[in-house]
Amino acid sequence: MIRKSLVILGIASAYFVNAQQVSIIRNTAEVYSNSSVNGTSKYNSMAGSMGALGGDISVLNSNPAGIGVNITSEFSGTLAIQNNNNSTTSFGKSLESDINKTILGNIGGTAAFKIEGNTPWKFMNLAVNFSTQKIDDKTRSAGNPNIVFNYLNSDGTPYTDLSFTGHYYDRYGEVSKMSVGIGGNYDNRIYVGLGLNFHNAILDQYDRATFLSSADGKTEIGDKQYTPYSETSNGFSASVGVIGKINPQFRLGAALETPTWWNMVRLYNAYSDVDNATYTEDSKLSSPLKATLSAAYVPNKNFAINVDYVLGLTKPRFKEYGPADAEANQILSDNYKNLSEIRVGAEYRFEGLRVRGGYAFASSPFDNISVNSYKADGSSGNASFGNMFVGKRNTIGAGIGYDFRSFFIDAAYQNVSSEYSSPFLAGSSDSQTGYYTQNFIVESPAYAVSTVKNKKNNYFITLGWKF
Repeated sequence: MIRKSLVILGIASAYFVNAQQVSIIRNTAEVYSNSSVNGTSKYNSMAGSMGALGGDISVLNSNPAGIGVNITSEFSGTLAIQNNNNSTTSFGKSLESDINKTILGNIGGTAAFKIEGNTPWKFMNLAVNFSTQKIDDKTRSAGNPNIVFNYLNSDGTPYTDLSFTGHYYDRYGEVSKMSVGIGGNYDNRIYVGLGLNFHNAILDQYDRATFLSSADGKTEIGDKQYTPYSETSNGFSASVGVIGKINPQFRLGAALETPTWWNMVRLYNAYSDVDNATYTEDSKLSSPLKATLSAAYVPNKNFAINVDYVLGLTKPRFKEYGPADAEANQILSDNYKNLSEIRVGAEYRFEGLRVRGGYAFASSPFDNISVNSYKADGSSGNASFGNMFVGKRNTIGAGIGYDFRSFFIDAAYQNVSSEYSSPFLAGSSDSQTGYYTQNFIVESPAYAVSTVKNKKNNYFITLGWKF
């Protein structure tokens, strides 16, 4: 017989998620609305800042007009080595988790077609690019023996207590993006471009908590209602852009990318005190509309510097098929703010040698959020948390390369760091969103909130051919 805890919800005014999963809100911001994608070593070493420079296949990620800058055809492939480290602190204890992956991060090419004859159009170029990024992420949060859930026998006498001993979020999967672009060069002064982007994402999400039973000393492992779940998604977006030379040294660029319209299929587990079952559901999500403004300074053939400013103009939104979608939209409407990111990248050339560097800062997409949360002594109360779900992101890039005329090789290092607040454990008896073990249903009136410091150390090697 599965036993329920004595916790009664409904009195916690700050309980804001209910049936909607925290992991779904976080994945909406981090997986489906994220502006950070893999590219070539050159792109990554410059922190993705080349919106007014162009000349690299990965510029399709920011401004497709950059494809029009190419005067030769080229093809390249990039190997990516990704390290993802989380240091999670809760109730004064810290736990670490680490993931390492090696993938083909980027492959693509540009075909440059010179236009002959008496016309101001100099080149018309076609480009195809495919990028992949792992989204594997693990967080381990320590427990707190002062957080206890009481269970009674049918006659009202004490049966056992469950003390909270730990929690983890695990996510495994990848996102990919195939872009097809066309770019034109008008009189070597104005460059225009159009990009069509086809997105894919696959992920498996886990949300589990562990508890110690005072009756038999055994550990109970509970899955959050509606988890684990698997999600397969595909989406489409389009982008347009322009780059203009103000004079031989200064360039300005602007680009607009439509929302990504995602179609998602989720396979999830649902639990009750009678039986368990597996269900599927379809959902649709539109990510934010984004604008990119760029400026570049190229004083000579040896040096170039570029600045990009990326701004989300709308908020993510689910198509509403039922109460869960409406609730998610309400959370996003109330708490999500327009994402902004600034990127700065530079390159120095000395004969065939290239040295590059870059920095990017992305704001947190969420305002401060107040929730009913546990304290170290096991009591709870309303508290405000900044950087909920997803934090501010700092990216530092560095790289080196050598151009052998027909062939080139580039290497890059990228450090990406962020810090965010991660809520878990809360579950409502009304909506049956607690944690389900083999013997118990744990329904908590408050969240435990941990602080997660995330660091990514990524390495890239690109081999390319110009023709």
